[in-house]
Amino acid sequence: MARMKTRDMPLLLRWAPSVLIMGAIFFFSSLPASQIPTFGEWDILFKKAGHATGYALLGLAYYFALPPRLSSGFRWILAFFMAILFALSDEFHQSFVQDRSSSIIDVGIDALGAAIALTIAAFYSSNSNSNSSM
Repeated sequence: MARMKTRDMPLLLRWAPSVLIMGAIFFFSSLPASQIPTFGEWDILFKKAGHATGYALLGLAYYFALPPRLSSGFRWILAFFMAILFALSDEFHQSFVQDRSSSIIDVGIDALGAAIALTIAAFYSSNSNSNSSM
């Protein structure tokens, strides 16, 4: 069976991971503080790592959902700004949740996670020796 290339995927299928990740982020941001587990002395580290990881995955999902005909650099920039916009909107949403607050520092952590993952993805996709084109 031939492997389907990203450019041959239906539009909805390419965007499905982005929508699922955005839904997961929205769900976790909707939880009141009383329903969020704590990790003792590691609490802040785990939660900030969760922010970075979630937005790394979201940035990658955006990057691979964007049209492959766009240059790798343009897809990087567009995916990065899309991730930041979602992070800003999510922090705004979180400000309405019981005992939760919004933080521009969290947006910065989200942006850092997205930037690191996107840099790796752009490097890989532009230097890949495989026959698949993304």
